[in-house]
Amino acid sequence: MKGIKTKTNKPCITSVTFYEERNFQGRSYECMGDCADMSSYLSRCHSCRVESGCWMMYDHPNYMGNQYFFKMGDYADYMSMFGMSNWIRSCRTIPLYRGSYKMRIYERENFGGQMYDMMDDCDSIMDRYRMSHCQSCHVMDGHWLMYEQPHYRGKMWWFRPGEYRNFSNMGGMRFMSMRRIMDSWY
Repeated sequence: MKGIKTKTNKPCITSVTFYEERNFQGRSYECMGDCADMSSYLSRCHSCRVESGCWMMYDHPNYMGNQYFFKMGDYADYMSMFGMSNWIRSCRTIPLYRGSYKMRIYERENFGGQMYDMMDDCDSIMDRYRMSHCQSCHVMDGHWLMYEQPHYRGKMWWFRPGEYRNFSNMGGMRFMSMRRIMDSWY
């Protein structure tokens, strides 16, 4: 179990409840932390209710496949909402982060080409930096969501602090917009 602090600064447990059917019907499974494979709990999953925290959901076991970001709220038919063709198979909690955000993005792999420091959301790196795409980055502070298209659209990927030299091992994605995962989303 992982504790986070809510807006009122009271501790709580991250929690999400998954349901086999749409509209919170059928068998359910309550999850309070990372789960690498939900198949032993549910045969399928078509809706979920995020009670607390922010979560990254994956359409394959072991945190593989497409990633989908969920924050607190009800998702009665998330497959239609996100255009998913497969249901959630694994999930991870995103740790609450309070502090400054900093990421250095690069136009090419291995930190090559144009480089820019970012400390806030960017809905289009083409408009802001005249950079056609981002193929490597170094996240110094905070947790970020990066999207393959401008204006926070298309496939997304969760980036934690660390160096990411080559996005080709992420399905060859090239990111064009990015936003911070803020504590106000909890």
